[in-house]
Amino acid sequence: MTVGRSTSPTHQIGAVAEQQAQAYLVERGFVLVAANVHCPWGEIDLVMQQGALLVFVEVRARRRSGFASAAESVTPAKQKKLIRTAEWFLAEYPAWAAYDCRFDVIAVNLSQHPMQLDWIEAAFMLS
Repeated sequence: MTVGRSTSPTHQIGAVAEQQAQAYLVERGFVLVAANVHCPWGEIDLVMQQGALLVFVEVRARRRSGFASAAESVTPAKQKKLIRTAEWFLAEYPAWAAYDCRFDVIAVNLSQHPMQLDWIEAAFMLS
């Protein structure tokens, strides 16, 4: 389930970062469940599954490290939106509700060639 993306340069860069993050996780044994999940409360970039684990992934891309790293840009407010969106996803697709869930962040450094990915497992928890 993928929703169309804008053609703006920012969204195109984000889409490339998400594709790289997805490929990175697939190489590590994860299976894509959904991409760009939208609901009234927000969006989740990737929903990945490995065994009995369902991982909600926020992908953050940065060209350079200015004020905050890509991972640090996942603020408490953004975390709350991700959690609400994950709860919506689990309610909409109850077959996934029995899975253990986790929130990961993949920070993509676009200023390095090839892109450098920093995978932060269990980046934040349900509060």
